[in-house]
Amino acid sequence: MTESPAPLPPPHTPAMPELFTWEFASDPYPAYAWLREHAPVHRTTLPSGVEAWLVTRYADARQALADQRLSKNPAHHDEPSHAKGRTGIPGERKADLMTHLLNIDPPDHTRLRRLVSKAFTPRRVAEFAPRVQELTDELIDGLAARGSADLIHEFAFPLPIYAICDLLGVPREDQDDFRDWAGMMIRHGKGPRGGVARSVKKMRGYLAELIHRKRAESDENATDLISGLIRASDHGEHLTENEAAAMAFILLFAGFETTVNLIGNGTYALLTHPEQRERLQKSVRAGERELLATGVEELLRFDGPVELATWRFATRPLTIGGQDIAAGDPVLVVLAAADRDPARFTEPDTLDLSRRDNQHLGYGHGIHYCLGAPLARLEGQTALATLLTRLPDLRLAADPAELRWRGGLIMRGLRTLPVEFTPRER
Repeated sequence: MTESPAPLPPPHTPAMPELFTWEFASDPYPAYAWLREHAPVHRTTLPSGVEAWLVTRYADARQALADQRLSKNPAHHDEPSHAKGRTGIPGERKADLMTHLLNIDPPDHTRLRRLVSKAFTPRRVAEFAPRVQELTDELIDGLAARGSADLIHEFAFPLPIYAICDLLGVPREDQDDFRDWAGMMIRHGKGPRGGVARSVKKMRGYLAELIHRKRAESDENATDLISGLIRASDHGEHLTENEAAAMAFILLFAGFETTVNLIGNGTYALLTHPEQRERLQKSVRAGERELLATGVEELLRFDGPVELATWRFATRPLTIGGQDIAAGDPVLVVLAAADRDPARFTEPDTLDLSRRDNQHLGYGHGIHYCLGAPLARLEGQTALATLLTRLPDLRLAADPAELRWRGGLIMRGLRTLPVEFTPRER
């Protein structure tokens, strides 16, 4: 009698990788690949103690970003006492800055977005392009003769700060204060949430004073964004002072760090992919813009500035990717995982600056799609093109393994980016 063959052992599933460690921060993509395959909608405890669902597949992410059952308003969070106040920007509640676009739903979201969208139209952004180029050249002038620099702190960080300050209407003499406060927001040291909260409080006080000053000046010809918000409020748009201050605050907060990381991550990706960098450099030198445009989109997809979309909360029970989610649960869409999904992108772990089919989620999707995306794209294209032109032999001055990424939940960016190049006169 022939014996039956022994049953095959069940297929081995690799152990789930650890999330939110320093090693994970350096390269989260293998962990996200595991989640996409084995637990695409995964409930986890975040470092803050908050329990949330992580959505990692592209199709599920795109659905969640546009799902009206997922609210941006933290009031919908079924918030346990140990996690109270840990789902937003530190200090925004105490500073009375909650009524901004990242925390509200229609119809208030529709009203406020309409008021500020005029500042980010393609025409308005095109008009701002010479100023962005001027700022870019000034910053490179300040470091070109030295032959070395930290591109994060000396270039990628100040460029969007000064640009958004100009757009908001912050006087030039006050912009270095904004640079200091913003620096506290992205600097992680001892007690980072406390440092951020103090910076938010200082910024709130300054914005309130600036709004009062501009309202008293009543300049009907002023083209800056804060003056426009004041005129809208005075002309019956029902914009409260808190809403105006919160709007200015979130445009600065959301508008600078995303661009810092776009420039920093993008430059790092180019320096570690020399063939792609050489292609782009030749294209820029020839005065061609097409590869620069597709290249920035690919850099946003490949290692974008926003790792997780900002908080959403289920207003009622729903299902995402076959997973039931209870009312009140926080949901975090992992943009970095969705944009490396092989079900959507061919060879997703390969950097290809000429990639055409590239509907990445780097700036979100749906009604909360990033309002400042046109400006960020302009700044990213200008910064990279100018770096490659004026510092053509730019190279890393550190082993990539030695670079450290900032700890955090929403944003993804390098702490420093040391580089070397041949010193050049202005």
